Amino acid sequence: MSKPIHINSRIRENAESLASALEHHMLKSFAPDARKELRLFSAGEAADLLNISASFLRKLHFENRIPDVHTTPGGRRHYSAADLTIIRKMLEDNAKSPGAYLKGRREGDKVQVLSFLNFKGGSGKTTSSIHTAQRLALKGYRVLAVDIDPQASLTTLFGYQPEVDFLHSGSIYDAIRYEDPLPFSQIIQQTYFTGLDLAPGGLILQEFEHETPTALRNNIQPPFYARMAAALQEVEADYDVIIFDCPPQLGYLTMSALCASTGVLITVVPNMLDVASMSQFLQMSADLLDVVSGAGARMEFDFLRFLINRYEPSDGPQQQVVAFLRQLFGEEVMTNAMLKSTAISDAGLTQQTIYEVERSAFHRNTYDRAVDSLNAVNDEVEALMQKAWGR
Repeated sequence: MSKPIHINSRIRENAESLASALEHHMLKSFAPDARKELRLFSAGEAADLLNISASFLRKLHFENRIPDVHTTPGGRRHYSAADLTIIRKMLEDNAKSPGAYLKGRREGDKVQVLSFLNFKGGSGKTTSSIHTAQRLALKGYRVLAVDIDPQASLTTLFGYQPEVDFLHSGSIYDAIRYEDPLPFSQIIQQTYFTGLDLAPGGLILQEFEHETPTALRNNIQPPFYARMAAALQEVEADYDVIIFDCPPQLGYLTMSALCASTGVLITVVPNMLDVASMSQFLQMSADLLDVVSGAGARMEFDFLRFLINRYEPSDGPQQQVVAFLRQLFGEEVMTNAMLKSTAISDAGLTQQTIYEVERSAFHRNTYDRAVDSLNAVNDEVEALMQKAWGR
């Protein structure tokens, strides 16, 4: 007769084994004391991000109108994100109309706060939110990524070990907790991505879910749904866009992000099980939002969009589901979809995004297809922000 398993002990042993293995993987991927670094970009990539032609970029160098950049012995130029920031500012200074190259907030524009959410794990929230944050930063926007998922996958992608670096302090929890919250500015981490900061997540965020019922009974102010918006007020002038990566549940954390948001992107994988799950999620969301709206929460949003994720255009049933969603929701379904790609999942093996990896590491067509898909989605998000600013 086999010995009974003590589930608490066994789960702890598994957790310790996995944590050790992940730490070993991180040490193999990155030097012990190193933080991640962003790669350099080719002239073609730089021109695309600056929204100019490659020939005009060469002309700027030829006329010494912009600083020199890293050049290979063969004469190929490569640009860091910091180089792009300098060139973009110089182009803006000489532009005929303001905002031609710096497209972020102007006087009178409110910060754009975008929440990526769904009820179901595996719907691509983190993948979508980090690629959007990075693309916008590369295009010159000042971006803050906020990880409110206790699993902290977004934080991990920035090269941190949440279970070590932010186990007890330094996470977003410290800025929204009920007892003695810290100023939001104290928990913001600069990342290796120029123009992109991080408010880290971590397991301790679960405490917010546990403490909120007591706080509601004791009428602690501000209430849970207003705490995120109130905390963000200290730093929002420093950013054009704030992006929330929400947990796969409709708890107090998700509600607090929703009540701070100006736009919502609901990720959905196009199969009927996921759509059925999303139906329940939408119904529950509406019911809960009715409650917090009745309690005084702000409910005006600039836009709501459904983002089709992990889409395979050659899959007949998926095509039918997408057509069904478009018929049902019309323009609220984004025009562009995030394709399912081995390039995106392979990049994730080394805790990188498609914008970080070298094109040479993948089959050229696979890489280009993934990048084109992501760019199309993220540029559509950018257009929604610009429209909200009245442009």
